[in-house]
Amino acid sequence: MEFDAARGLEYLHEKVCVDNSSGQRRQSYRPAARRCFFYGDISSKRDPTAYLAHIFALYDYYRKMYCMSNNSESPGNTGLPLVVNTPGWVKGIGYDVLVDMLKYISPTHVVKICISAVSKNLPAGAFWLDEGHDDDATLTLIEVNSARQDSLKRSVLVQRDARLLRDLRIMAYFRQCLPSDLNITTIKELAHALAAHPPYEISISSVKIKHLHCQVPSTEIFYSLNATIVGLAVSSEDSEQLAHCVGLGLVRGIDTFRQLLYVITPVPQNTLEKVDLLLQGFIQIPTCLLQVTYTLSYGKVSSA
Repeated sequence: MEFDAARGLEYLHEKVCVDNSSGQRRQSYRPAARRCFFYGDISSKRDPTAYLAHIFALYDYYRKMYCMSNNSESPGNTGLPLVVNTPGWVKGIGYDVLVDMLKYISPTHVVKICISAVSKNLPAGAFWLDEGHDDDATLTLIEVNSARQDSLKRSVLVQRDARLLRDLRIMAYFRQCLPSDLNITTIKELAHALAAHPPYEISISSVKIKHLHCQVPSTEIFYSLNATIVGLAVSSEDSEQLAHCVGLGLVRGIDTFRQLLYVITPVPQNTLEKVDLLLQGFIQIPTCLLQVTYTLSYGKVSSA
């Protein structure tokens, strides 16, 4: 279970290990997410309550589907281990969010990565537990030093260009829209290929629009979607349940006369046909993808 900051997604997936033909090496791959929610931002700072609601819902789903059950609804279900990749922001609100996550999930094992600068590390011990909490006795806490070291052999954080990494992940996601054997070696070639890729037509009347972190005047709702990344979601029959996100879409254009949205997405058409809700947050399209002229190919699009 993890938060993908680049795409604003929180999701639960299984990691499966398989043997190759030689039987000597194990390879792992990650199937599609079992459950996914679109948070719509790169950090929990904007709405910690919504962020935690998604995390808790994912954990509840895991408990329901993969853990031991005392009733007969899940016979033989022995439960699968859950690995939670927590966000790296652990100061201020980020620390409070982490504490709430750990309290709710109640992990049996925690791996804490430390660096030589003590002031930047998390507090020692099971810092999220209240004093005298029973879980402290059964918890396995493993503290390891960062593998990255400076010239003085001190453990340090790896400095990375977060924005660049987010852009690369988004571009890798939408690269899936194109044939895998298509020879693309540069970002410019990818931008041109996506610009030429036929989009899906989505009838405006068939979907609802929800802005997650701001209010938009009703007269501007559809215009605000143009040239944005949206979460493609399926509404729950239970109004209190969160909408399940099946993937991301890039709104390439809007035809207000025909009442159509033109969307690029790697989501299969049979899944896209179930989408009835578009979620808009603050996930930005990489600038390099906006520096290309998009031409709609009306005769080649598919209806969804």
